[in-house]
Amino acid sequence: MQIGIAGLGRMGAALAARLMEVGHTLTVWNRTPGKAKPLTDAGAKLAATPEDLAEHSEIVITMLTDADAIDHVYNGEHGLLAGDVTHKLFIEMSTVRPEIEIALANVVRASGAHFVECPVGGTTGPARQGKLFGFMGADAGDAELAKPILDQLCRRLEHVGPVGNGALAKFTINMPLMIYYQALGEALAMARPIGLAPERLMDMIADSSGGPNMMKNRAPTVARMMKGEDTAVTFDLAGCIKDLQSMQAEGAARGIGLPLVERTLDCMQESAAAGLGGKEAAVHSVYWARK
Repeated sequence: MQIGIAGLGRMGAALAARLMEVGHTLTVWNRTPGKAKPLTDAGAKLAATPEDLAEHSEIVITMLTDADAIDHVYNGEHGLLAGDVTHKLFIEMSTVRPEIEIALANVVRASGAHFVECPVGGTTGPARQGKLFGFMGADAGDAELAKPILDQLCRRLEHVGPVGNGALAKFTINMPLMIYYQALGEALAMARPIGLAPERLMDMIADSSGGPNMMKNRAPTVARMMKGEDTAVTFDLAGCIKDLQSMQAEGAARGIGLPLVERTLDCMQESAAAGLGGKEAAVHSVYWARK
């Protein structure tokens, strides 16, 4: 199919590479065109504007930073909705509050197009392998249109109800992970007097009842960070902070108390202020362990 992707950060680029690998023809756009070069070198076409991207695509996937970026890319001058998008399918995969997705869905549908939200669990590795966990919010008919493409990106795809529910589901699965980074940091601080090698300590935690599923992949990364080694960034600390701020705002809007979210956000902002915002998110645990 002719697929367009707007937003070529780490996740957007990984999604694009995956879709090209399984045989789709891609057109891509990014605010910074240089980020598209690895994809255009592999055969993707580069759109001059989001409007151009939509014109040359049957399906448009967006993976954008925040609500402001979504508004600019969809509704700005030469945005995705500037031209005729009748019957096209838009799959919005950013992590933002439900109200943003609901408002966007109304605008897209008013333009005669179909809309699905599908934020995902997983980082660049699973994205590249088609092993993400997708949380689809959509009308039943639109969900059926999007399912064949999303099945090529996700090992598990859950249709969780109408637009807006996908964002809530993403907050639901991300919240314990964010809080665990803080809990792990405090546990590592407690373990300092034991003096175990980082690899041994992380293996013990991962193999215990205190080791969640994420430790299967993250434990070696944390051990390397504890030894001062650099690691590849798949999801950065700044992204954690952004998501926690969205969770906090959503909780306040719904009258839900989230004290652990609030405290974790404060602690992660301290880590970011120490210059770690662009590092792999697990660096927060290491920072706290050394306090």
